[in-house]
Amino acid sequence: MGLPRQEYEIEQVPERIADRAFDANWVRETLAGAGIEPVIPPKSNRRFPAAFDRETYKWRHLIENFFGKLKEFRGIATRSCKTDSSFFAFIAIAATVIRLR
Repeated sequence: MGLPRQEYEIEQVPERIADRAFDANWVRETLAGAGIEPVIPPKSNRRFPAAFDRETYKWRHLIENFFGKLKEFRGIATRSCKTDSSFFAFIAIAATVIRLR
């Protein structure tokens, strides 16, 4: 049983970017069945490596770095806000501070 998924998560993302840990046929088939193009580099031990878009995968590094910078703010890392709206507001403030640096 997996984690619950948000409704908008599948509908608004045309491709799914993941690391090599998610390189499995069943993951690729599930994403393809949902109309999502997987951007997952193949594992080195794969007999028939799957193709993936290298240019799109390069963005993964930037996204992960940004999430790392967001987690430097203790309130975001520990999820100390009481309501969803205040948590999202704190993310917006933190993102603004990061961009202004």
